[in-house]
Amino acid sequence: MDTATGNLGIDTDILISGASIGGPALAYWLDRYGFNVTVVELAPRMRVGGQAVDVRGPALEVAERMGVLDGLRARQVQMRGMSMVDGDGTELFRTTERTITGGDIDSEDIEILRDDLSEVLAGAADDRVEYLFGDSITAIQEDEDGVLVTFRNHAPRRFHLVVGADGLHSNTRRLVFGPESDFIRHMGTYLSVWTVPNFLGLDRWQVFHQVPGGTWGGGVMSVRGNTECRVYLGFESAEPIEYDHRDAEAQKRLLAARLGGLGWEIPRLLEHMWTAEDFHLDSMAQIKMDSWSRGRVVLLGDAGYCASPLSGQGTTMAIAAAYILAGELKAAGGDHVVAFAAYEEALRKYVAQNQELAYTNKARVEAQAAAEMGADTELDTAVPDFQEAADIVGSLVLKDY
Repeated sequence: MDTATGNLGIDTDILISGASIGGPALAYWLDRYGFNVTVVELAPRMRVGGQAVDVRGPALEVAERMGVLDGLRARQVQMRGMSMVDGDGTELFRTTERTITGGDIDSEDIEILRDDLSEVLAGAADDRVEYLFGDSITAIQEDEDGVLVTFRNHAPRRFHLVVGADGLHSNTRRLVFGPESDFIRHMGTYLSVWTVPNFLGLDRWQVFHQVPGGTWGGGVMSVRGNTECRVYLGFESAEPIEYDHRDAEAQKRLLAARLGGLGWEIPRLLEHMWTAEDFHLDSMAQIKMDSWSRGRVVLLGDAGYCASPLSGQGTTMAIAAAYILAGELKAAGGDHVVAFAAYEEALRKYVAQNQELAYTNKARVEAQAAAEMGADTELDTAVPDFQEAADIVGSLVLKDY
């Protein structure tokens, strides 16, 4: 197997759909192992905006092996602490030990804005990876020798393999595996994120407000040297809501209808929402599938096994999974049948643990809300010990490929 010339066997040309986190990480490793890599991304450029995400455990190790760990630390979110406030803005609680978004402040974990992380990961391969921006897959037709991919804008092309790294609402998954409704599991909450000016004058600080008796609310955190803030607003909905996931204006109207008239700074945050170009709203949901591959098509990250932001582990899973998928393809000499099976075997238990962790975290928040309303709830026994999260994060052992 000659990695210098890209002679890895029968499968050498690989298309990745999605350029957020898992896609660029996978592209780096595939390119490093000699595969020819193309990434198609619906957005006209690398996507801006998104929440602060956490790079933990095995993902830190992958970043170090990629040579980008220092670059991630240079861009990580710098937080001094957080406050909880009531509807009038009166501070109820503050701490300089941990934050809602990033956990323990003195942790080795890296909290970083999603768009900053994507930029660093994509830059790791320099210009060796081909990116097709402003386009998407419209059809995938497999035969004995490969896959014919039809694009919305570019001419059809043949690839040996296709990887769907295109998120919770994966277009690749829909085309190959069937409708989203067959795999999505709604968790009862919606979350929105966007950028606003730092009108509260926060200094490396985050402020959150939880609606009394509820398990949702909102918050802001200062980022990029306190020059701006990222907003998080959420609401509960026992049943999934039907709306166009690509119609941001319709989503803004939905959020305004749900949260209009509430206290704290929510009215002002909603005012800024109308002009926000990076607004995003989505369901807290998981993807459950019996298999992450079909023929020459395989799913990566949220597309195949989203654990939801409630797990705090989506980013770590995507980066670690990218390393494992590329490594198994290298180890198998490009034989996708062998590689895809090994990829699933290496990750199935880890994914299951992290998906369960999301429900553990959700139960903890619900227990706290019940206690606030006077329910006879013992938080320590209502849900498993939160310490198990750290054990789950670090339980994935990476092989050398």
